[in-house]
Amino acid sequence: MNRQLNELHLQRGRLLERIANQRATLGHAAQPVRASLYKADRLLARVRSLVSYVKQHPSIAGLAVAAMFIVKADRAWRWTKRGFFAWRAWRLVRGRFAELGARAGW
Repeated sequence: MNRQLNELHLQRGRLLERIANQRATLGHAAQPVRASLYKADRLLARVRSLVSYVKQHPSIAGLAVAAMFIVKADRAWRWTKRGFFAWRAWRLVRGRFAELGARAGW
């Protein structure tokens, strides 16, 4: 009984050491991804801050849009279309990632 218990403790120790090594390896491998995600998170926070500011000050946004149309209506229309398609693409990609995350159990 004592011998079995010692073997179990030894096996448990080996497994814990193996797990610690795997975590360290995974942490080192994920470093570039972590840096990229940090930058993306900062960008997303700035965009959300900008959206919040525009929601609090809609008159400033209205003036900016009016100025764009007065200066160059065709250029503003082109950028509006690009923005709309970028927004749709973002929503599609975000939805796909949400589906993949749901499948993976995240």
